[in-house]
Amino acid sequence: MVERPKTRVLTGQDLKAFYKALSNPVRRDILSYLGEHGEANSTSVAKALGESTGTTSYHLRKLADLKLIAEIEERSTGRERWWRSLMTDIFTPPGLEMTADEREAAVKIGALKMTHDLNLVVSAYAGYDNSAGWNQIQRAGLRMTKEQVASFVEEYQTLLRKYVTEPGDHPPNSRHMAVRLVVLPDEGPRPTLLPESDDDQRRIRQQGPAIEVSPGQ
Repeated sequence: MVERPKTRVLTGQDLKAFYKALSNPVRRDILSYLGEHGEANSTSVAKALGESTGTTSYHLRKLADLKLIAEIEERSTGRERWWRSLMTDIFTPPGLEMTADEREAAVKIGALKMTHDLNLVVSAYAGYDNSAGWNQIQRAGLRMTKEQVASFVEEYQTLLRKYVTEPGDHPPNSRHMAVRLVVLPDEGPRPTLLPESDDDQRRIRQQGPAIEVSPGQ
């Protein structure tokens, strides 16, 4: 089991900086690459992403400013700098005081994550039958106290850490797996996500009925 990383609590100013960084697709790809491979220089990152070394060097420095990655000084020589991913448990506490623009940044970060997660859900269902067991979809509902919810989430985090491996030291034949957990009270009316225009609504109707979800998926 990999040791649990130190928790990093984001402030409102952090959120503004994070959105500026994470809204850039090149920086998101760099973070994914380092998270998978552990260590890399601008040349190897550029080759993997199909970008110039000048572009990747610039974005690597910006990510280092946010302490999302760090330079490996003992491997860096001259203009060839090496970088590693910082395994940090990033946490935004509820009730954090924010200015209006900080709150806007937080909402935009959430929208970026939601777009990614919705794409994952669609892929999981679309490829479920042909995934040979790689795609696992679980849904459940049960009654819990707030204390039990906290305990459940803590046990879930402990279970995840049991299977975490260091970047660059993953088991043979392993694949990068997306794992998501959402725990919330299932009460009251649900928000409805509607297309913004009549054209969008007509396009959805033309695509046919929605996918039906079987119990347990």
